[in-house]
Amino acid sequence: MKATVFLGGGRITGALVAGLRLAKYDKPIVVHDRNPSKLRQLEKLYSVIIESDLRRAVERARLLIIAVRPDSVRDLLQEIGKIDRPLTLVSLAAGIPLAKLRARASLPARCARAMPSPASRSGRGLTALTFDRAFPRGAKREVISFFENVGGVLEIPESQFDAFTVTYSSSHGYHALAALAASAQKLGLNRKTALTAAAHALADGIVSWRESGIPLDRLLHEAATPGGIAWATMNAMDSAGYERSLQRGLQAGIAQARKNAQQA
Repeated sequence: MKATVFLGGGRITGALVAGLRLAKYDKPIVVHDRNPSKLRQLEKLYSVIIESDLRRAVERARLLIIAVRPDSVRDLLQEIGKIDRPLTLVSLAAGIPLAKLRARASLPARCARAMPSPASRSGRGLTALTFDRAFPRGAKREVISFFENVGGVLEIPESQFDAFTVTYSSSHGYHALAALAASAQKLGLNRKTALTAAAHALADGIVSWRESGIPLDRLLHEAATPGGIAWATMNAMDSAGYERSLQRGLQAGIAQARKNAQQA
């Protein structure tokens, strides 16, 4: 049986494999990496098949997942060289467009891009997908189903991929949690209480919005009564440049994605 093969044994591979095991994914999983310790750790934690030889790993693939840093994609595809059979190639490398993947890959591969979340490890991931125009319908369904094992899936145009990448990251939540809790500690809360309060404000409030179906504008209006504490808090944050800060952060992420594309 042909396997799902990950080229790269880093953090996103670990998160995806953890989520797949949680979902009882039953197809063989092979991981290739040049770092033996990474392979041993993944084998120990998730009972994957490890393969130190790149060519042997690729030969086992039905679904080949490129999970290396963007600046390593070109060399990896060149090292793979020519493959004589068709397979499905999915790149997780942020910023590297399909056109460059096709140009670098000397193999009869159907190419797709995926941007999965590290939250995939708990089954709460979100993955954006985009496909070559000629990508077969059956193969597309197979890729979508694969990522549905670890959370929600969105198929979006490649032109929106960089914007999605800089917006969806769970780092936003972690960053906001750390900043809000740190500010609360300066007001006198101990760290545990500050983190509990901040996590409720961010996580529980957003889960409530998602599950209720109530429009966000309505919830903002209800939560921030004019003259109230929440109203005063949000107005002060907006006046200090809260939205401008977010825009600058996203723009910096877009710039980095474009830099990644130039490296490929």
